[in-house]
Amino acid sequence: MVKGKFVEEKIAKILMYLSLAIVFYFVVSVIWTIFKRGCPVLTWKMITELPSGGFYIGGEGGFLNAIVGSVYIVGASTLLGLLIALPVVFYLNVYLKPDSKFGYIARLAFDTLFGIPSIVYGAFAFSLMIWLGMRASLAGGILVITLLIIPIFIRSMDEVAKSIPKDILEVSYSLGSTRLETIGVVLRQIAPAIATATLLGIGRAIGDCAGVMFTAGFSDHIPKSLDQQAATLPLSIFFQLSAPQQSVQDRAYAAAVVLTVIVLVLSLGGRFILNHFSKNKV
Repeated sequence: MVKGKFVEEKIAKILMYLSLAIVFYFVVSVIWTIFKRGCPVLTWKMITELPSGGFYIGGEGGFLNAIVGSVYIVGASTLLGLLIALPVVFYLNVYLKPDSKFGYIARLAFDTLFGIPSIVYGAFAFSLMIWLGMRASLAGGILVITLLIIPIFIRSMDEVAKSIPKDILEVSYSLGSTRLETIGVVLRQIAPAIATATLLGIGRAIGDCAGVMFTAGFSDHIPKSLDQQAATLPLSIFFQLSAPQQSVQDRAYAAAVVLTVIVLVLSLGGRFILNHFSKNKV
């Protein structure tokens, strides 16, 4: 019996190591392919200049418009997402009882929204824009990305908020604090989770293509108002990869290098914040 369990444990370890090796191989392969094809053609000019005439069929210029458009959309969406997500997290963990049926249903709904593909959000936002009389624009891109990252923020912060010892909340109430004042206690406890969720949400938002394709449109210029169309890095990569010219496809990999570096930095930053500050959580 003992020998049989030992064999099962060995098989399980082998399968785990094999799964890890497969995942690691695909991750390294993707990153290696992007950097191998993108780095040789990536120049400072591409990052700092707008597209010239015929850029996407081999013309001169860069993709600064896509970088700035991504920053506009993701920055505004992150701010709006936090303004909506934080009150929801506080309500679920401060105002509702732990065994509340409404809280259970709400968390189940956010779990479902968390797993919905971005193209579904794009289709929904596009329908909403038509109903509101909006056209593809920077505002539309902000709308769909905000809808996309709100469930990420809520579920990431809620998991940490649920782990806060209830004694802390009871002590706060026993000292005469109101529920609104107790929110300050919860806020300090979940501050690392807010930072981590924000970085992870930005990482997913800046890499989204399907949602903004319907809602943000595309432009060779930097948008100066919310009703103007805006380019993003994923859309720039998509359009350049669709071109038949090899040189244009190589530019797509150059843009992919920039996008990959941003996502890697955000992911590593989220891990660092979580690991560094979790020890300070009471």
